[in-house]
Amino acid sequence: MGVKSSAGDVQKSTRQGLGLALVSAGALCFEINLTRLFSISQFYHFAFMVVSIALLGYGASGTFISLRKHKNSGDEGENFTLLAGFAGACIIGSFILINNLPFDSYSIFVDSSQLSILIIHYLALASPFFFIGMIVSLMLQEYGNVSGTVYAWNLVGSAAGCLITVIVPGLIDGEGVVALSGIMASCGGLLFFIEKKQNSKGKGKRNVIGLFMIIITLVVSLLPLSIRITTGELPEFFTLNISPYKSLSYALQNPQAEVISSQWNSISRIDLVQSPSLHSLPGLSYRYLDPLPAIEGLFWDGDNLNPLLPADSSTNYAEHLQFAIAYSLKENPRTLILEPKGGMSIMSALALGAKQITAVEANPLVIKPAKDIYALPGVTTVTASGRSFLRSNNSQFDIIQLPLTDSYHPVSSGAYALGEDYRYTLESFLDMIDNLKPDGILVITRWLQEDPSELLRTFTLAVTASENKRIDASMNIIALRGYNTGTILVKKNVFTLEENEKVRFFAQEKAFDIVYMPGLNPEEVNQFNILPEPIYYQTFNSFLTSTSRDKFYEKYPYDVRPPTDDHPFFGHYFKWSQMDQILESLGTTWQPFGGAGYLAIILIFLIALILSTGLILLPILLKRNNKVKFSDKRIPIYFGLIGLGFMLVEIPLIQQFTLYLDQPAYAMAVLLFSILLFSGLGSRFGSSKMSLSTALLLLLGLLGVYIVFLPGILHKTLGLPLLIRVAMSLLIISPLGFLMGVPFPGGLRWLRGKTGTMSISSEWLIPYVWAINGACSVISSILASLISLSFGFTVTFALGMVFYALSLAFSISGKETKLTIE
Repeated sequence: MGVKSSAGDVQKSTRQGLGLALVSAGALCFEINLTRLFSISQFYHFAFMVVSIALLGYGASGTFISLRKHKNSGDEGENFTLLAGFAGACIIGSFILINNLPFDSYSIFVDSSQLSILIIHYLALASPFFFIGMIVSLMLQEYGNVSGTVYAWNLVGSAAGCLITVIVPGLIDGEGVVALSGIMASCGGLLFFIEKKQNSKGKGKRNVIGLFMIIITLVVSLLPLSIRITTGELPEFFTLNISPYKSLSYALQNPQAEVISSQWNSISRIDLVQSPSLHSLPGLSYRYLDPLPAIEGLFWDGDNLNPLLPADSSTNYAEHLQFAIAYSLKENPRTLILEPKGGMSIMSALALGAKQITAVEANPLVIKPAKDIYALPGVTTVTASGRSFLRSNNSQFDIIQLPLTDSYHPVSSGAYALGEDYRYTLESFLDMIDNLKPDGILVITRWLQEDPSELLRTFTLAVTASENKRIDASMNIIALRGYNTGTILVKKNVFTLEENEKVRFFAQEKAFDIVYMPGLNPEEVNQFNILPEPIYYQTFNSFLTSTSRDKFYEKYPYDVRPPTDDHPFFGHYFKWSQMDQILESLGTTWQPFGGAGYLAIILIFLIALILSTGLILLPILLKRNNKVKFSDKRIPIYFGLIGLGFMLVEIPLIQQFTLYLDQPAYAMAVLLFSILLFSGLGSRFGSSKMSLSTALLLLLGLLGVYIVFLPGILHKTLGLPLLIRVAMSLLIISPLGFLMGVPFPGGLRWLRGKTGTMSISSEWLIPYVWAINGACSVISSILASLISLSFGFTVTFALGMVFYALSLAFSISGKETKLTIE
């Protein structure tokens, strides 16, 4: 790709192509990094919004350009420089704005200004994508004869941005990645400036203004980076502000509390907080009366407080923890602890008699501050995800422990409903049972909610997994609770009478209430942590003895069905039957979006639907006086269908590969890199080598193969080393990405007709179909999350396949369609 020659050939120079690649890399780097920043500073709702914000900016750019009067003056190079300058400035400026004008989701229903702030955030964050989208749209319009090449530069640059988000956060922090994104967009603008300067006699007013903005952006971006490199800290105006409602903010309210360490890598930010009054031992009996041990607080992404104790500190508290019951049933057990985080469960297990412990922790930044604990005698540390370890492990354990490492979150808030948790799926529980010795015990601790929900869902998982293994669930499960946590024991065979008596003695001595146990009498329940009614005992027994589990799930007020790898949303408990309760309490509970977190997702979808519809209809309404129309309306519908299909395929793939590649950040980076890189290659080479209908037929066939075989392939190879899984992911996704890159440039060829040319008066249609594609992608990005939450990844993926099938039908029936201008 390059600038126009006298013959209109744009392929002699690559400066503009490289400039487009750089601004595209900056855009995607900023987009992915924003999901990380919002996960830390706010809640998952905001990380989820980023994709729709970016796509809305892209769609709006196409609408804007389609409405402007086309000028055939050869000065688009000046526009590219100016737009890149605006994009870089907006990347930096939007981050500074939202960071210093924080949005408070908790008070949105009592403080009307918060809605205005949310709108300001939305528009500010969409602005850099709007200007970068304008660059892409203008290039597609200017260099339509080689639209596949333009689209390829855009996608390849975006793919490079994916890799950058994995490599650099550990070097310059998440805020530094924002600065780097602005620098990349500005450097792309410099290439546009150089290209325009060498191919025109005058400097051009817009070129100069663009250069000035680029220089300012580079100075503002390099300032925090240079301070970070020289001092190890960022300036205050560029330091990420954390929501006051996250665990880290609460901890810093303790007397003499201070952050003694804060480190980033590609998957997390880990903070260490020190305070003499900071304490956290989830599951501790109220009968423990000795002084609580001094701890440092370890926080993952500003949340999830985990105690970090000195390796030589007293562990007298250990026998008063709920999970200690498992160790009283086993002598010198060989133990597996999955994701022990700060290591409290490791120290407790050693104190309770475990002689050989395998600690599996996926995040090296977590292990680093707790290295003395992970290096204790008898402890073997494995840096891997729990699920991949379970699939690769060839030995068995007496005890497998899944400790409580999450902060407490009310299930009604919906703040974590969108987060996949592959530890708590049916397949995970089956793998854990498989890794137990014949008389081994699985022990899980969770928070108690106001109504049985979180612990009940854990119980339904344990029961369903046991029954799938043909184990009598009524005889192999024990559940007990304290005042705010509950623990479930799952044995690979039945609990003996002697073990049941040990559990009774432990519960009475430590003041825990037994919720379920073989042979439990109603008089034995609700004795210590007294509730108005023994609702946990009643609900657990009702589930276990129900003649129809489906009817139980249907009638129960919360969704407590066992999550699966296809639907791994352990924190999603919403049912439409809760609507009356949610609306009644709206704005009266101190939770994100007034306790209506799931409804906020639906609200965002409706807003996106309205805005996207406006982007599609506005050019038609404003240009109808020109009597411009399609002789066949299937062309704009086609571009909308491929926009819908692309995101409905891409998003569930990323969610599925989150399990396969251990971390959401790895899955997003690898999947987006592969899809975008090979889509770029497909756009550049495939769109000119195969017909549109052939490419869509091949794509549909491949999608069908993925639906049938991909889950099994991922499950069978989950135990392979991570690097091999990354290579397999690239191999699996590359043909799909190649074929997904063909429909858009192929559609542009269809739009131009057989002659390959368009009149000046009809050039607006190229940015217009770009707007349609972007607007429909906004809708499908949110729709994909809603469908996955309700029905699972396979249904979402299949719906994407349906939209591609419809696009094929439209393309086959409309091959000879031409533009008509009346």
